[in-house]
Amino acid sequence: MGPNGGSAAAKQAERLRIDGNTYFTKQRFGAAIDAYTEAITLCPNVPVYWTNRALCHLKRNNWERVEEDCRKAIQLDSKLVKAHYMLGLALLNREEYAKGIRELQKALDLGRGADPKGYMVEEIWQELAKAKYLEWERSSSKRSWELQSLKEVCESALKEKHFLDVPEMEGFVEVTPTHMEELEALGKVFNKAAEDDIPTEIPDYLCCKITLDIFHDPVITPSGHTYERAVIIEHLKKVGKFDPFTRQPLQLSQLVPNLAIKEAVQAFLDKHGWAYKVD
Repeated sequence: MGPNGGSAAAKQAERLRIDGNTYFTKQRFGAAIDAYTEAITLCPNVPVYWTNRALCHLKRNNWERVEEDCRKAIQLDSKLVKAHYMLGLALLNREEYAKGIRELQKALDLGRGADPKGYMVEEIWQELAKAKYLEWERSSSKRSWELQSLKEVCESALKEKHFLDVPEMEGFVEVTPTHMEELEALGKVFNKAAEDDIPTEIPDYLCCKITLDIFHDPVITPSGHTYERAVIIEHLKKVGKFDPFTRQPLQLSQLVPNLAIKEAVQAFLDKHGWAYKVD
């Protein structure tokens, strides 16, 4: 290839990318894939060509190709939010939940660092929350079945013990107060064991004062109030540069991550997976 061959190839690849984008906006995904494929052939080390093609495959529900292209893009640039996001979706689609959740979490962390209020951050959070909720739902159902089975075994054991302790009279066994107390105590034990899987109210201190939803990315103001980052940023931009509750002047630069609340939220979600449910 001549001295200008590389530059010519790069220019041609960019033109093909633009063509692919045009096809994509017109929902001509096959044509877009062809254009991005030609661009990749000319310049295989440009990550955006791979992620663009992956998005086309996603629109066609070709999850195997989505995974292939996203993995290649991540090899070229491990900080690509879209690549981790789409890879996570592809893994979830083939029911590799733990791996899919890891990729979505990676995408969320990268997205928050690059653009905390970007549309993708909220979109990624929604998908991550849905995956986490489904994961909890499966685990909860399994735990519930196991607890119920164990409870029935324990009740049978108590019943057998009662038969041995109390002689049978006139064709029936008298139910003694002790036996009833044992059954009641057993029920309380199993109810306690199932407590974490029963949805209740989320504590107020774990929820944003504006949205009333559980925090995703909490930040604290100089006045000591904590808000969801994206929500308070939007308030500062569209409403005014002041704290919504204290009305004190507030600048974007004064927002500080509330790590204590973030850790508390994560601890709560780890224990109560039902709280991941999104409307």
